[in-house]
Amino acid sequence: FENKFKRDQDLQFKVNNRRNRLLGQWVAAQLGKAGPDADAYAKEVVMSDFEKAGDDDVLQKVLADLTAAGKPAEAGAVRKQMDKLLEDAKQQLMDESK
Repeated sequence: FENKFKRDQDLQFKVNNRRNRLLGQWVAAQLGKAGPDADAYAKEVVMSDFEKAGDDDVLQKVLADLTAAGKPAEAGAVRKQMDKLLEDAKQQLMDESK
């Protein structure tokens, strides 16, 4: 039982990190970033998740960055995108494990 719990926790950690990277790439595109700049921004988004428990730290970072760039977004729209990207991240990780 403990091993299953540990595997599930590890998988959830990987899924969340992948989702945050995908979110970072999505926001980077809206900010006009591409290539290495987009990759660097995606890493910033991933790292922002380690500031506090939950997704609020990631959400606040991307909302602040979009607003600072003159592209304000609604929290609900970003959360919806985060939910979609969470499913995409799960699928990508399942595909990689085949």
